[in-house]
Amino acid sequence: MSATTQILGISFFNGDVDEALASMDQRGGFLIAPSGTCFARLRKDEMYRRAVIGADLTIADSGLMVLLWRLLRAESITRISGFKYLKHLLRKLKANGAGEIFWVLPSERAQQKLFQWSRWEAFPVASKNCYIAPRYGVEIEDRNLLSLLEQNRPSHVIIAIGSGAQEKLGHYLRENLSYRPAIHCIGAALGFVTGEQISIPDWADRIYLGWLLRLMTQPHRFVPRLIHGLQLPWLIWKYGENLPPLGRTSLVTDQ
Repeated sequence: MSATTQILGISFFNGDVDEALASMDQRGGFLIAPSGTCFARLRKDEMYRRAVIGADLTIADSGLMVLLWRLLRAESITRISGFKYLKHLLRKLKANGAGEIFWVLPSERAQQKLFQWSRWEAFPVASKNCYIAPRYGVEIEDRNLLSLLEQNRPSHVIIAIGSGAQEKLGHYLRENLSYRPAIHCIGAALGFVTGEQISIPDWADRIYLGWLLRLMTQPHRFVPRLIHGLQLPWLIWKYGENLPPLGRTSLVTDQ
């Protein structure tokens, strides 16, 4: 297991993407990839805090967090975007056989895009292995999904719903399933792969500009999120390695 770096009370994986994949294969549990707009939730949503702190593997998706940590703490952490992680995961699963994957999706449109992509890529996706998530509240309990997973017992569960909800869902599944699959909470990354959202070139992801492309194409959706992201420099400066104290609880999710 590679070293971790603690930022805002969260233990971030500090290895490369292949090591992250190998860790999930060996240990299972749930992986998360918080974006820069997620950290403000640590002070507002107790269930989210619990899920994020309890994640089995957390990758540093946020380029802003990585840069701030380098500037304010003079320490480096390896960035693995959710997009990069998912591409490597899908490549590995395709090479080894894609029959043991269960997909948790945000909408019918996302499911149709997944089916189209699967035909283009010759990557089998069965409708029985897809689940369109309801709109979850601040506390998550989904017995229907739990039952489906217990029946099928897939080795991998890919959760591609909104940040906030997906981390809590991953935590709920790990705590309630009778077995331990690898649960990958990768949010919008699946939409980048399937074309359900704007395609992000590798060069843009590599130099931390994926957020800018999303902002340019959907400003009405991402401007509010970026406003939350502006809290990150202050949070890192004030709390550093430590978990910020819980303040007012919010009942809002971004799903």
